[in-house]
Amino acid sequence: MAAEPDVAALTVNVQPMRRRHLRSVLRIEQQVYPRPWSSSLFMSELALRTTRAYYVARVGRDLVGYAGLMMTLDEAHVTTIAVDPKRHRSKIGTRLMLVLTREAIARGAVAITLEVRMSNDAAQDMYRRFGFKPEGVRKNYYQEVNEDAMVMWAHDVDQPEYTALLDSIERMVPGDTVFDEGRRW
Repeated sequence: MAAEPDVAALTVNVQPMRRRHLRSVLRIEQQVYPRPWSSSLFMSELALRTTRAYYVARVGRDLVGYAGLMMTLDEAHVTTIAVDPKRHRSKIGTRLMLVLTREAIARGAVAITLEVRMSNDAAQDMYRRFGFKPEGVRKNYYQEVNEDAMVMWAHDVDQPEYTALLDSIERMVPGDTVFDEGRRW
């Protein structure tokens, strides 16, 4: 059994995703998704800067996770979030969700939605900590593995209570998060 990562000593750099990150992003994508996105799909998403925001997380020189967001009027949709399986339970996903939710709010979102596999209890637990609640099911959404998706929503994310929730989550994340190569949260 692999040793648990020393999360308290971890420094994670979060920065906007760029083309140069795609090789590492695709490596993780292929490990965690049965039907991974292609390089051209990521490139088309990155080109839509006014309605999309994508970020990567790095530990040292290693890219260890990434996440994306799509804006539609005053609603945000988490398009993707993935962490290198070797870095699970290191709070990388939590850090990426903090960045996505804060970005959504900065762009005027009042609600955020996402889909998650019905069998992915760990991800569902993380989303619940962020105030997401189940509001529906998409039957056979993950066709390649014949699995339904739970549709989850967080409402009123533009309210002070939600900002307080994000602040409390942030305080609970051990280690250090550096955003955009220098600016600390």
